[in-house]
Amino acid sequence: MQIQLETQPYSSVPADALITYIFDNQDKFEGALGDIDSAMHGRLISLVASGELTGKALELVLLHFPEGLVAQRLLLVGAGKPGKFATSDLRKIAGTALRHLKSRGAKKIAFLAREGARDPEAAQAVVEGLIAADFESDKYRTEKKNREIHSVALVGFDAGLGADLEAAIDHGRVVAESANFARDLINEPSNRLTPRILAAKAEAMARDVGLGIEILDERKIAELKMGALLGVAQGSVEPPRVIVVRYEPQNPRPGTPVLGLVGKAVTFDTGGISIKPANNMEKMKYDMGGGGTMLGVMRALAFLKPSVSVIAVIPSTENMPGGRAQKPGDVQVAMSGKTIEVINTDAEGRLILADGVTYARKLGCTHLIDAATLTGAIEVALANVHVGAFGTPREYLDRFLESTKAAGEKMWPMPIDDEYQEMIKSNIADIRNTGSGKGGGASTGAWFIKEFAEDTPWIHLDIASTCWADEGHPWLAKGPTGIAIRSIVDFALKM
Repeated sequence: MQIQLETQPYSSVPADALITYIFDNQDKFEGALGDIDSAMHGRLISLVASGELTGKALELVLLHFPEGLVAQRLLLVGAGKPGKFATSDLRKIAGTALRHLKSRGAKKIAFLAREGARDPEAAQAVVEGLIAADFESDKYRTEKKNREIHSVALVGFDAGLGADLEAAIDHGRVVAESANFARDLINEPSNRLTPRILAAKAEAMARDVGLGIEILDERKIAELKMGALLGVAQGSVEPPRVIVVRYEPQNPRPGTPVLGLVGKAVTFDTGGISIKPANNMEKMKYDMGGGGTMLGVMRALAFLKPSVSVIAVIPSTENMPGGRAQKPGDVQVAMSGKTIEVINTDAEGRLILADGVTYARKLGCTHLIDAATLTGAIEVALANVHVGAFGTPREYLDRFLESTKAAGEKMWPMPIDDEYQEMIKSNIADIRNTGSGKGGGASTGAWFIKEFAEDTPWIHLDIASTCWADEGHPWLAKGPTGIAIRSIVDFALKM
């Protein structure tokens, strides 16, 4: 899909549809929307008066052959209350419009910026929303609806910011396409994305964009004594892999941080011996969502070039109930030397992250972020609205949460008090892989990972309830969401 700035007046831009937005209870139109209403002899105001055009969030009204416009249709998208409007809302507005018009056969569309949102930040948000909305999860359908938006013209933006606007469009495209790259990986069936295939796809991506990459096979993993990862992997005939992707700035400054990104990549999770119920188990192909997320981040950083070094460590395996599978009560020795009593083999993500975090620290990472579809408990706490964000020290987490606001992604700081550490103490080993008490599963899971991060500044993102959407949104197809990629990219660029 081609997206470009258009400098000619919006009224003369040829398009199948021109998109703009309207606020809730807006009974008077000024600026561009006022001009459009005048050309249409007050039809917009009359629709407001009749109650058909309310401006409620993501409400859609499509007008055909509007007077005063070369565009064949005018699509008005509700933007909600003006006092609650943020630039990040433009992602949903643009995405909702694209999916609506795409389903109606539009090929060439234009997006009209409103007064107060004509800067580079707004342009970036619009581009991200358009590209994210264009992703479909029907890759393996043999019969597909041939509906595709070919081009989008961005009109009405501040012409005096031309170079900055072009840079913002490029930035938005990189981030959104990288998120779609991750979403495509997360959407893959597990028979088409084993740990070895994931490693091969990561290697191809890294070479395409100029990143360094190393793939650790099962022999190297054993040499490094990654016993927690090997314990999970031993139940599958598919061997594990650890994917290490590196970004180095051209002129690194001495003493700058090295950001480590660790992503859980269980390409299929049966639960192991502590097997999951059959209902909805097919979704467990998305249990590599954390690893896919970090690969998407690294792809984006290759183009955006932060001034800090970034290393992604992605341990990958299947969790299967084979004859050699680890059993509840087994004790594994992690790479760090800590011993782990396995209480529940379905709490496997934290096991592989333990070795991933340890290895990232060994490689010199001074700051850590991990992402994982880790617990069902986070859905109980936050539903599918917020990512659960844990971190120490709190100042480090707060810096990251500023990036989540800038990226327009909802994340909520979760507790990680010392009492949760007590819950993962084991009678026969150093720690156990589930909490000993009732409740607090998301926090005990986070504390388990913190045992291996130790004093390194560390953030844990539990994306279990937000990485996948069972139902589509007006602005996003159902399936993988690409959550956390925008926030981590923004944070890396600001370090």
